[in-house]
Amino acid sequence: MSKPEHAIVVGAGVIGLLTTLNLASAGIKVTLIDRQQAGKEASWAGGGIVSPLYPWRYSPAVTALAHWSQDFYPQLGDHLFGRTGIDPQVHVTGLYWLDLDDEARALTWANEQSRPLSKVAINEVYRKVPVLGPGFAEAVYMANVANVRNPRLVKALRAALEATPGVQLLEHCAVQGFVQHQARVCGVRTEAGEILGDEVVLTAGAWSGELLATLGLALPVEPVKGQMILFKCSEDFLPAMVLARTRYAIPRRDGHILVGSTLEHAGFDKTPTEDALASLRASAQDLLPALREAQVIAHWAGLRPGSPEGIPFIGPVHSHPGLWLNCGHYRNGLVLAPASCQLLADLMLGRAPIVEPAPYAPPF
Repeated sequence: MSKPEHAIVVGAGVIGLLTTLNLASAGIKVTLIDRQQAGKEASWAGGGIVSPLYPWRYSPAVTALAHWSQDFYPQLGDHLFGRTGIDPQVHVTGLYWLDLDDEARALTWANEQSRPLSKVAINEVYRKVPVLGPGFAEAVYMANVANVRNPRLVKALRAALEATPGVQLLEHCAVQGFVQHQARVCGVRTEAGEILGDEVVLTAGAWSGELLATLGLALPVEPVKGQMILFKCSEDFLPAMVLARTRYAIPRRDGHILVGSTLEHAGFDKTPTEDALASLRASAQDLLPALREAQVIAHWAGLRPGSPEGIPFIGPVHSHPGLWLNCGHYRNGLVLAPASCQLLADLMLGRAPIVEPAPYAPPF
């Protein structure tokens, strides 16, 4: 396969930004297009835990991408900080899972995957995390789990692209469909007219299915709403991430605490709701009772690109040559981004792929 001279990437979230950076670093001219400001959808709204919430519950396909990305994230953070002066704050705190129903399964998975997840005595957890709420009885802990400050990651990726030759970022430019010539996808139709290239990569998150429908393709990617709240505490308030009953608390380096998240099928509605706020506050106070006295300083919603089993679609669309997918990451877009974007670049450039690509192949 010959290297394309010009690629068009549709969707400027973390997946689109990093896809563009990988392709441009290989000498390809890239036009990156987004219907609004880059990185302002799920990439901005997520919590940024660099791990699936329950990694042992996912398929080997998700696990392969997650492991590669987790190992690569510190390097990515250092690279972007050194190149742009913007620190994505890849913050290694470790993660405690409390009172798991499937603890034995989690420990078996960790042993099989050689991941540093282990059972810890609950009194040790309370000693390490004294603000933790009462009543928890069991815990497992993985020491090397990090979180990334995703708005800063978006800023760093954007700054890196602005300094990369051959990259054009078109914001507030909605893609309406695809341009085809002689049975090949060779560009996109936008409000401002047609933009032509050699290859088109769709990285439009929850909107990917709608765009593919303009070609008569039915991709099982749909929006799944998630709401989060943010508190401000002292910098040493919470030394590690904690997760119980599907809700989690994430400490940032400056004392901000994120608590999330909901899981709602509400179409493309991103309106924060009072019911979700009350539910998240209750979860926050169960996990960390001191948050009863803390003010919620922000409450927002985002749309995850839901997909079957959370397995993203990465690779060429064989029914429409010239079109590629890197979408459908569901709850793990930030987690899987480095590996997903590396795999996409490997496939487009004819390089040996970092993982076996078959599980992510688009269904048409």
